[in-house]
Amino acid sequence: MDFQHILYSTDGPLGVITLNRPSRRNAQGYRMLDELEQAFELARRDEAVRVVILRGSDGVFSTGHDLGTPEEVEYRKALGAKPGIQTYDQFKHYNLDLLVRWRNFPKPTIAMIEGYCIYAGWMLAAAMDVVFAADDAEFLAGFVEYMSIPWDIGVRRAKELCFESRFISAQEAAAYGLVNRVLAPADLERETYAWARRVAENSPEALRLAKIQMNKAQDAQGFTQALEDSLGDYQAMLHMPGSQHRMEGERRLHTVDLAVRGKRGERFGLAPTRPKESS
Repeated sequence: MDFQHILYSTDGPLGVITLNRPSRRNAQGYRMLDELEQAFELARRDEAVRVVILRGSDGVFSTGHDLGTPEEVEYRKALGAKPGIQTYDQFKHYNLDLLVRWRNFPKPTIAMIEGYCIYAGWMLAAAMDVVFAADDAEFLAGFVEYMSIPWDIGVRRAKELCFESRFISAQEAAAYGLVNRVLAPADLERETYAWARRVAENSPEALRLAKIQMNKAQDAQGFTQALEDSLGDYQAMLHMPGSQHRMEGERRLHTVDLAVRGKRGERFGLAPTRPKESS
């Protein structure tokens, strides 16, 4: 397939999907999400693929949603959704339905996180079964469309991070329950692929049914229903009169800007950390 924003390859029993928009720090637009769905379908149909690895190019997993690059605006326009229920259905498809589908993908999935994992990056990583991260990776939680965060790290911790808008390290993300393993950057790819190959040695039936059972256990606690409910709250927030979420003239959310300024030491008198910004 003619992918523009991702790469897909196979490596023995592994299907490898790479977010590949390095000039946009792998920001997720609707084209990228459509291509991700096509890649997951290729991996689903290929009986030789036992495990799927999801990663980002150029040392970054994803800096979140594409909030209006020219190519994204053009792609959305070409989709032709009319204002009203068609626009709602489109929003729900790209921001909830696809992620739920990937969460329930019939084979084990692993997110390999380098660099930034912001908002939609967190959403995508959280929809995978297992998360491995480089020890210099950074994560940013917020009130997002696929609001799995209370399930990923617990309600009180989710409140703390979403209220404050701050980046957390891979070590914190592991301590809170989002990340399974934290590895040195030089070891991340080798260890992630080695783990995936070990899993691929198991029988497809055992893997499939174990995943179904654990997802069912989570759904019995209300997981998927909570996601559906949260999307409605998110839509209400977007359309609240007088509410502004983006920086004026910027393709960045206010909450993300607050976190970036915190990294620079521009609030609370903090010392600067890493100067690199997210998109």
